[in-house]
Amino acid sequence: MEATQYVKSIQKRIHEQDQNQTEYLQAVDEFLPTVEVFLKENPQFIESNILDILIEPERIIQFRVPWQDDQGKWQVNRGYRVQYNSAIGPYKGGLRFHPSVNLSVMKFLAFEQIFKNSLTGLPIGGGKGGSDFDPKGKSDGEVMRFCQSFMTELQKHIGPSTDVPAGDIGVGAREIGYLYGTYKRLRNYDAGVLTGKPLGYWGSQERTEATGYGAVYFVKHLLKDSNNSFAGKKVFVSGSGNVSIYAMEKAKELGATVLTCSDSSGFIFDPNGIDVELVKELKEKKRERIAKYVETHKEAVYYEGQSVWNFKEKCDIALPCATQNEINDEQADILVKNGVKIVAEGANMPCTLAAVHVLHAAGVHYCPGKAANAGGVAVSALEMSQNSERLSWSFEKVDGMLDDIMKNIYTTCRDTAKKYGDEGNLVLGANIAGFEKVSQAMLSQGLV
Repeated sequence: MEATQYVKSIQKRIHEQDQNQTEYLQAVDEFLPTVEVFLKENPQFIESNILDILIEPERIIQFRVPWQDDQGKWQVNRGYRVQYNSAIGPYKGGLRFHPSVNLSVMKFLAFEQIFKNSLTGLPIGGGKGGSDFDPKGKSDGEVMRFCQSFMTELQKHIGPSTDVPAGDIGVGAREIGYLYGTYKRLRNYDAGVLTGKPLGYWGSQERTEATGYGAVYFVKHLLKDSNNSFAGKKVFVSGSGNVSIYAMEKAKELGATVLTCSDSSGFIFDPNGIDVELVKELKEKKRERIAKYVETHKEAVYYEGQSVWNFKEKCDIALPCATQNEINDEQADILVKNGVKIVAEGANMPCTLAAVHVLHAAGVHYCPGKAANAGGVAVSALEMSQNSERLSWSFEKVDGMLDDIMKNIYTTCRDTAKKYGDEGNLVLGANIAGFEKVSQAMLSQGLV
């Protein structure tokens, strides 16, 4: 079968079978057309039908999570774990606790995770999980009881050599602690079952910073290709969570001026540059809304209920770090008019397909999340290695390894795109490089 026909037949089947899974279909539609050129040159992958097999998850686990609120009333949420592909290692991917979580979101994240993990060069497969539980507004006791109930079911399906979850949106050090304690109580002690653990019990240096730092390191190596740097650049960042904070911190350290950050209530523009330490205090310690920023920084402006990406101000580099589909085609056009040269995804799929087309058409360097935000899972894999060896590495050692990994991911994406005739298309480069590695592993293991 000819490559285009083969890809379209798979795309048609997935759309028919999963027609209501919007986010998942978006991820599939972004991925499939980019691997056509690879399949044309490597018809053995069509003959083995490897793509059709890979696109189906190995296992989907859905379960109920009953828990008691502070009034003693029973509540229930849905829990998920999508174990998508284990060809190159145990399933690896975060847990997300957020009201938007559903099967479509879980499948999209797990599908992206396959190729993201492959690009790190580390032996980890792709998975993702979570719940539609919202930790916001809940007491510590309620979060603890939910996490205990969630892990009581999840522990049946994970382990240090099988599936190693981490944190994601809504799952930070507090949640990881409760989840880890429950697993330990139920299954006996095992250091390597979760990553993103606090340093006091088998966590890794720089895991907190890794996704944000990694996205900036990816852009650093892209800039270096043209003898450029972050110095003097104006940077827009969305979000004010873990990824955003440390992307801002590293960009600032490398000489950029970060002008914006946001949360679900609105965004801040600070012409003097965002005070990252204040954002840390507001969001990590006090759990306040970002609007509080302007109480101590009178020169800053808070735009309630508005998106960073509608803001018309000069911007050299955009780092969307909040959530999926936060930049549409109209907002991408605003970024182009603002003078943006690079858009690097700190979040998972924050740009719609239409937005990506606008950026490509304008010649903007677009760095997809499966490449640019792979730093978090890379350091999670390094945490797994430290746990296995019962060692703790220094911050400097982990940071150097992270920088090297992000450099390798960038050069792999760049060189693969050039090899397949679309120089500068980092989406194509990331997808083909990730797909080739996983597919070769599947074939060599007889998984067809």
